[in-house]
Amino acid sequence: MKVSNHLRNFSNAYDVLERTFNNTYNGIAIVNLDGNWLKVNESVCDIFGYTRWELFNMDINNIVHAQDLGVHAEKFENLISGKINKYRVKQRYFHKNGSILWMLISVSLVYFKEGRAHMIWQFTDITNRKKSEDKFLTMLSVAKEQNERLTSFANIVTHNLRSHAGNLASLTDFLEEDYANLKANENYQLLKQAIGNLQETVSHLTEVAKIREIEDSKMETLNLYDYIEKATYNIIALAQNAEATIYNLIDEEVFIKGIPAYLDSIILNFITNAIKYKSEKRKPIIELSSECQNDFVVLKIKDNGLGIDLEKFGDKLFQMYNTFHCNKDAIGIGLFITKNQIESLGGKVEVESIVDEGTTFKVFFKKA
Repeated sequence: MKVSNHLRNFSNAYDVLERTFNNTYNGIAIVNLDGNWLKVNESVCDIFGYTRWELFNMDINNIVHAQDLGVHAEKFENLISGKINKYRVKQRYFHKNGSILWMLISVSLVYFKEGRAHMIWQFTDITNRKKSEDKFLTMLSVAKEQNERLTSFANIVTHNLRSHAGNLASLTDFLEEDYANLKANENYQLLKQAIGNLQETVSHLTEVAKIREIEDSKMETLNLYDYIEKATYNIIALAQNAEATIYNLIDEEVFIKGIPAYLDSIILNFITNAIKYKSEKRKPIIELSSECQNDFVVLKIKDNGLGIDLEKFGDKLFQMYNTFHCNKDAIGIGLFITKNQIESLGGKVEVESIVDEGTTFKVFFKKA
């Protein structure tokens, strides 16, 4: 009676395993150590377009892309020697209709009753994913090429404009030497002002053209606390005139990856902006703090100034020559250059603001 129950239970368990093997969505195959098919489920047939009979009468290598014939070799040796229990590889196969399929294959060893080792191969079709990846890489390559062209274009334009603007400025100086009354001419003064504006614009464009994405290997390990202290010291007179209080709440052991000149510029721009756009209703308070988020150190610059209407100006905040307050010194270039500097260091900048309450900028730097 007990033997009969055991046989029945074994039979039921075998049936469950067979149904699972045959009906699972992913392809599953039992393969001997020579690479021959021993058993395949229906999904394997659906994936490759062959019947079981056709698969059993061919070597797997017959449908493997020639360039991928050796992708299993090293991992297979480690599996057989017991160094690993399983492994995964990506491999290209030919469908029966001739199209190329990308497979993610999970391989593990299994020992049957006789003690002979076989392999379980699980096939996941990742063809569409690979096509998307390839498309993305192609687009990335095109974007990189276009960016290089734009960079070259920007360098040529800024160089030539700088030369022409300089020549025009020199000509006005020569004219003033030759014609003493020329300074009193209104049209001449307008011309001279236009040349000055052109030189200033070229200067801005030159600064922007200099900014490049910087490789990690070229960045230095910088102490964020020290740079905040240095920036605060450099604008101490400006802060005192505005009666501003600046708190450096950064931990002294916080280090980031960056370029010294860029970090100086980024910090100074945010602090001076916080002073520049202070509220007349209260004395300026600026707090600088930091926190870690995954692989980034987030520098927070919080003020109690005028604030920014983000619903109205949020998408224009970091664009060139956009200003949002009636400040005579504002030209709308600082935040544009600062954002580009931050992104060249592999970071990003976010902003939170409430009108007439203040603004908090969050600058993400790579953690050192």
